[in-house]
Amino acid sequence: MEGTIRCSANYVPLSPISFLERAAVVYSNRVSIVYGDVKFTWAETRQRCLKLASALIQLGISRCDVVAVLAPNIPAMYELHFGVPMAGAVLCTLNVRHDSAMVSVLLKHSEAKVIFVDYQFLDIAKGALKILSKERIKFPYLVLIPDCDRQLSSVLNRALIPGDLEYESFLATGKPNFEIVWPIDELDAIALNYTSGTTSSPKGVVYSHRGAYLNSLAAVLLNELPLMPVYLWCVPMFHCNGWCLTWGIAAQGGKNVCLRNVTAAGIFTSIAGHQVSHMGGAPTVLNMIINAPPSVRRSLPRKVAVMTGGAPPPPQVLFKMEELGFDVTHSYGLTETYGPGTVCTWKPEWSSLSPDEQAKIKSRQGLHHIGMEEVDVKDPASMKSIPPDAKTMGEVMFRGNTVMNGYLKNLKATEDAFKGGWFRSGDLAVKHPDGYIELKDRTKDIIISGGENISTIEVESVIFSHPAVLEAAVVGKPDDYWGETPCAFVKLKDGNNATANEIINYCRDRLPHYMAPKTVIFDDLPKTSTGKTQKFVLRHKAKALGSISKASKL
Repeated sequence: MEGTIRCSANYVPLSPISFLERAAVVYSNRVSIVYGDVKFTWAETRQRCLKLASALIQLGISRCDVVAVLAPNIPAMYELHFGVPMAGAVLCTLNVRHDSAMVSVLLKHSEAKVIFVDYQFLDIAKGALKILSKERIKFPYLVLIPDCDRQLSSVLNRALIPGDLEYESFLATGKPNFEIVWPIDELDAIALNYTSGTTSSPKGVVYSHRGAYLNSLAAVLLNELPLMPVYLWCVPMFHCNGWCLTWGIAAQGGKNVCLRNVTAAGIFTSIAGHQVSHMGGAPTVLNMIINAPPSVRRSLPRKVAVMTGGAPPPPQVLFKMEELGFDVTHSYGLTETYGPGTVCTWKPEWSSLSPDEQAKIKSRQGLHHIGMEEVDVKDPASMKSIPPDAKTMGEVMFRGNTVMNGYLKNLKATEDAFKGGWFRSGDLAVKHPDGYIELKDRTKDIIISGGENISTIEVESVIFSHPAVLEAAVVGKPDDYWGETPCAFVKLKDGNNATANEIINYCRDRLPHYMAPKTVIFDDLPKTSTGKTQKFVLRHKAKALGSISKASKL
C-alpha cells in the first residue's frame, strides 16, 4: 500500500530472548527457578543470563558459533537457553545418555567452541575430548557446572586441567550491563538439536529465532498455561529445548521447578511442595506415575495439567492418570517440528462418552497447533491426501513456520525431507472423519506379514491392557513363510506373572489372529532418554532368534 514502509518502528526480528526481557520487568521479584534450596527471581535470571552472554563474548565466541551443553534439568541448563543466544551464538543441547564416542562425534560435527558440562557427566565429556585430541582436532573450552551452592569437591578439582573453567566463576567475569547481540534476521539459528541417529550420520536440526518464538507461544497455548504457572521439568530440556517451554515459561512469568532425576517420588514431592500446575512427559513418565507404590503417592493439592508426547500413550495409561487427578493432553511432533506440532484438542461433546472411549480419543494426535500452518496425511508417492476413513494409512506431513531450517551440513537430507514442499515425518497415520489424525507406526516399524500391514502401536495397546503388563513393544521378526511376524517384548509389573501363551491368547481374543504376536519375550525395554523404546535394538534381538517357520520345519 502506498505510504507504508518497513523500519525498526514496525519490524523487529522475532526472538524468544524478548520473553526474558519482558519477564524481568513484569515479574521481576517473582521466583523464576527453584532447584532444591536454590531460588532465583526473574530479575536475577536476566542478570545471570546477561553475564553469561558477556563471558562467552570475552572468551571469543562470536555470532553463529556453536556452544554445547551436557546437563540435566538444572538452573544452568535453563540459563544457557537465553545466555547463549544473547551472545548471538547457537545452543547445542546434548543428550545426557550419550557415551564419550557419540559426544565426540557431535562436538566434531557441530564445531562447538565451548561445552558446558554438569559434574555428573564430566567423565563422559573428558572421554570425548580425549578422542578429539587423538584425532588432532581442536577441542572446545570446558566449563564445569558443579552442584548448585556446593564447593567443587577435591575429586572434581583434580579432574580439571589448566584452561577448564567453573560455571559460577565464569559468570562472575561477565558484565551485567552487556548489550544483547540480537539476531540480524529472524531466521538466524538459535539452536542445534541432534536427532537419535548413528555415530556415522548424525542429523543436526537447526532451529531459528523465528521458529522458536512462534513455537514457544504455541506451546503456551496448547499447554493452556495461564500467567505465572508452576511448571515441573520432567521433559528433558535437551529434548527439542524442552518442547520450547524453556522459552515459553518465561513468556508467562512462570516458576520453573527443576528436577535432576525424574522419579515418581520426585514428581509427587515436587507437586505437593511447589503447588505444581503443569508438567510434561513421555508415556514412560506417565507409566512411572500410575505404577508408583502407595508409599510414594500423594494426593494432588490441585489438578495438574500434563502434556504428553513422544509415543502414543496406551488408553489405559491415560485413563489411570485421570483417576489420579492429572488432566492429560496428547501432542505429537518431531525434533524437526520444534517438538509438538499437533495437539488433540478436546471437544465438549466427547465428555459424555464412556471413560474408555474418551481415553481412546485422547490417545490420538489430533491436528496442527496454532503455530503450524498445516498437517496432513498423504500418499508419499502421489502426494495426494488420503481419505478420512480411519483406515487408509499414509505418511504424516507438515508445513509451516515451526518446521526446522534444515539439517546442518547435510543439504541432501534437507532436500529429501522437504521434497514436494512438505516436511516428511516418516510416521504412518490414518485420518478420522473429523480430520484428527491417529498415528499407526513409524514407516520403518510397520510389520508386513503375508502382505498385510500390522500396526505395532495397535498390538502394543492390546498387550498393555493386560493387567500384569507394565510395558510392551512389538517389532517384526523375520519369517521364512510370512515374511515377518509380530514379536512382543514385555515387561511385567512387580509381583505379577504371565506366560507367553497367555499373552498370545489374550491378543488373539482381541485382535485378528494375524496381528497377534507369535513370539513373546519377557525383558526390560531399552529406552532413549526421552522415553522412546529403542526398537532397532529389539529388532536385532528378534532377528537373532531366527524364523519360526524355519525352526518348525527343522
